[in-house]
Amino acid sequence: MKALVISGGGSKGAFGGGVAQYLLQEKRCEYDLLLGTSTGSLLIPHLALGNVEKIRNVYTEVDMHHIFDVNPFVVRHKKGMDSVGINHFNVLLQFFRGKRTFGESQRLRHYIKENFTLSEFNQLKMSKTNIVVTVTNLSKNEVEYKCIRDFDYEEFCDWIWISCNYIPFMTLASKNDCEYGDGGFSSLVPIREAINRGATEIDVIILETETQTAPRRIGRNPFSLMVDLFQTLLDQVEKHDITIGKLAAKNKDVKLNLYYTPIQLTNNALIFNKNKMKEWWLQGYEYAKNKSELMSDNIIDK
Repeated sequence: MKALVISGGGSKGAFGGGVAQYLLQEKRCEYDLLLGTSTGSLLIPHLALGNVEKIRNVYTEVDMHHIFDVNPFVVRHKKGMDSVGINHFNVLLQFFRGKRTFGESQRLRHYIKENFTLSEFNQLKMSKTNIVVTVTNLSKNEVEYKCIRDFDYEEFCDWIWISCNYIPFMTLASKNDCEYGDGGFSSLVPIREAINRGATEIDVIILETETQTAPRRIGRNPFSLMVDLFQTLLDQVEKHDITIGKLAAKNKDVKLNLYYTPIQLTNNALIFNKNKMKEWWLQGYEYAKNKSELMSDNIIDK
């Protein structure tokens, strides 16, 4: 059984989409299981349907307005560079309202439903392909995997949305008497879950570099420092997931094909810049193409 796993990574999901496009359209890969975390959970339903151009348009046309109804960030463009600061008004507004997060992301939920229709959901649910998204149950302090076969349309759209809610910058969701957040907090690269579900070969798209190539610039204010701290913690979750996944794959003789981002794409994956995401999608496609050609050359040499 062949599986596709796509990690979390916010706006870097555009790069993952480009990789997936090459795997589906050029390598003609067919997947029995697609498993995603956060931005990966947004991609996989459309990829499973073969709607590559549709999800490409969704990713390359999205901006902050489509994600946040209360945006905690201010993005300033100086000399071709993006600098991220606090939207003090919105953050203070959240405090005065008694909210526990700096921002709200209900618009993302609407955007998901606008672009993933009931008919598409039914088509997937009736197919042999299994779709699974990752969420973090904060109340129980554990990871949960939500399979499309277990839910109706409204519920599954909620789980996709919840998988993407990078708290405390996005909405803290309540469901079934529990509170939930981004799946990446507990399982950023769910390789082991794919193996547990029977995968014998897995294409894994990891939306981060394999090794850190340069020192990270640490935030100059408490807010941006918090963003950087969260990224550091998620990097450790990612390394743990990959290590455990490799061990599980070796133990069960599962073939892993790992696709990392070759360069650091952004310092803040919560910033959605349409022009950059268009570039990243193309870069992902070209990277997968070059990697595939290199792998083929190595096989021929042997």
